[in-house]
Amino acid sequence: MLADYDAILFDFDGPICHVFQGLPAPGVARDLSTLLATLAPELADVAHSTDDPMVVHQLAREGGQDVLAAVEAALTNAEVRAVGVAGFPTGGAVEAMTAARSSGRRVAVVSNNSADCVHAYLSAQGLSGAVDAVVGRPVLRPDLMKPSPHPLLEAAAALGVSPERSALVGDSVTDIEAARAAGAGSIGFANKPGKEEDLAAAGAGVLVTDMRSIARAFAAT
Repeated sequence: MLADYDAILFDFDGPICHVFQGLPAPGVARDLSTLLATLAPELADVAHSTDDPMVVHQLAREGGQDVLAAVEAALTNAEVRAVGVAGFPTGGAVEAMTAARSSGRRVAVVSNNSADCVHAYLSAQGLSGAVDAVVGRPVLRPDLMKPSPHPLLEAAAALGVSPERSALVGDSVTDIEAARAAGAGSIGFANKPGKEEDLAAAGAGVLVTDMRSIARAFAAT
C-alpha cells in the first residue's frame, strides 16, 4: 500500500502523542464551558453537558465570531499547556515518522488541535525536523476541521503532492472520513479496543494496532 503514496500525513492526538494525558480533557472542557456560558448564556446548558473540549469549541460558533474567537483562544492556550505535560510520544511514532522521511516521502502533521500546540510539542521533543509541514485547526473555522477534507487538501498542497498520492494515519472515524473525502489513502491506528471495527467500517485502507508496524513497513519497501 505504501508504494502508492508520496506523502504520509499523521494525525496528532493519538498517533503522535496523547494531548490531554497530563491535563485531562474533562477539566479543560469545564473551563471552556464556563467561559462560553459567560459569553453566551443561552448555550450554558448544552456546553456543560459535554466533557469534550472540541465539542465546546464547535458549539461556540453558535455564539458568533467574537465568542468563537475567545473560546478558540482559550482552547489553544489549554492545548499548549497540555502538551507541555503530555509525556513521551506514542510508542513507535518517532520511528514511523523517521522511516517515512528516510523512504523519501514527504511528512506532515494534520490535526484538529491547534498548530501552536503541535509545534510546541514537536519542538520540545526535538522532532520539528521530522516533519515538512504542520496543518492545525483552521482558525475560526470549526466547520473545516476533519472530517472535512480541507486540512488534508491544505497539507497536500503544502507538500507539493496530489491528495491521491498522500495517506493519513489516524485513530478516529473522522480521520478516515476526511481522507476518503479528500481522495487520499488512510491507515487506521486502532489504539483502543473496538476501534478496529469502527475504523474498518469507516473505510480505512489498512489497520494497524502499533505505530511500529508502519515503521517496519517502510523499512521493507
